[in-house]
Amino acid sequence: MLLAFDTSSAAVTVALATPTGEIVASSTTVDALRHGELLAPAIAAALESAGVTPRDLTGIAVGVGPGPFTGLRVGLVTAQILSAVLDLPLRGVCSLDVLAAQFAEAHPGEFVVATDARRREVYWAAYSSAGVRLGDPRVSRPSDVPRLPTIGPAADLYADQLEAVPGPRSLDPGVLATRGPTLPEAGHEPLYLRHPDAREMTRPKSVLHYQGVRR
Repeated sequence: MLLAFDTSSAAVTVALATPTGEIVASSTTVDALRHGELLAPAIAAALESAGVTPRDLTGIAVGVGPGPFTGLRVGLVTAQILSAVLDLPLRGVCSLDVLAAQFAEAHPGEFVVATDARRREVYWAAYSSAGVRLGDPRVSRPSDVPRLPTIGPAADLYADQLEAVPGPRSLDPGVLATRGPTLPEAGHEPLYLRHPDAREMTRPKSVLHYQGVRR
């Protein structure tokens, strides 16, 4: 029984799959500001819906992004804790690869998967007609993305700059659960692709003596 979840976007997605590939529980909740509040209850609800306990799990698959700092951290930390406590194998999967797997069989040529990176940028990767990623994921302006048929949520956000085509616009947790073990291993570290906004100071802040006030 494989538990799969992804928090790389505004959504929290969770699914459970049997060894034969049957999806026995699946949910998607969209709330970009509540990943930390929503993920654990969604996992608990999936287990309850399937009539299983955490001890019945045999593995975990988690989307590692690319995505925003906070959402990815929630998913990866949860996956690592569950893996350690339950002594389960953990497989990290590039979230863009999951979207590509949802589309590859329906498209005959190369294509791009693009998701929202905010700041008027997109996370993206190019894929072969077989759904094989052609290089590392990147973050850039939509205008810098190759003009190839594009799927994913950014295809609608930047339809004037991307070559949007009909196809998946959100990650299917069921595909992560069933295809996760066969997609390329992406490690257990989140794919941020950019530095967090908060940074450690590299030198002391200078303080100038002010003599303009007398007592």
